[in-house]
Amino acid sequence: MNAPQAPEQTSPRPRGWWSWLKRLVFGSVGVGFVAGVVFWGGFNWSLELTNTEAFCISCHEMKDNVYQEYRNTVHYANRTGVRATCPDCHVPREWTYKMIRKIQASNELLHKVLGTIDTPEKFNAKRLELAKHEWDRMKRTDSRECRNCHHFENFDYAEQGRRSANAHQKGLSEGKTCIDCHKGIAHALPAVEQGVGADKQGASSQEFHPDAKATATGGSGAPGADKPAEGPQPALKER
Repeated sequence: MNAPQAPEQTSPRPRGWWSWLKRLVFGSVGVGFVAGVVFWGGFNWSLELTNTEAFCISCHEMKDNVYQEYRNTVHYANRTGVRATCPDCHVPREWTYKMIRKIQASNELLHKVLGTIDTPEKFNAKRLELAKHEWDRMKRTDSRECRNCHHFENFDYAEQGRRSANAHQKGLSEGKTCIDCHKGIAHALPAVEQGVGADKQGASSQEFHPDAKATATGGSGAPGADKPAEGPQPALKER
């Protein structure tokens, strides 16, 4: 009788390559995650660094011109001690709009290198052009940065002077936006043409104070914005 044969043993399937692959995948994901966090942290830190007044006035073009004008306004010093700094007025808070504005601002680096406004004389020669760019931007966005602090719907007209209250209510009813009336609120205005004397090469009066019809569809853009507000008018305080 033949002796029983031992069952044939199969060699175990090699798993070294699978373990190596898993370690590679998980390691890559971990390294990628850490690198992403570091990159985003560095990017956000750099972005916020450029969003400070100190950064804005690190260039003498800003420090020696518009910053000196701004220091003499209510946005710099006031009874409450609340300040609106450069980025508060010139850089959107929403991330998407902020990134668009930062990309646009890269053009300023080119002109920094070219020395386009590196003297007071050059700056004043460009003042009207620069002002128009900012007026147009604020007009397109319905004075978005102003509304970070100021809102028509939250005005207490009874606490405003009669002239201010009347002007604000009239502007609201006509669909105007802040920049239509408040140009030069923080910086010196460029020359304005008033039809008197020699040509000043300045802005037209229409650019300073657009007609109500021209702004009725701008700003809030609400239908019937050119009609007077209905309902009882709030009591106004004489000052």
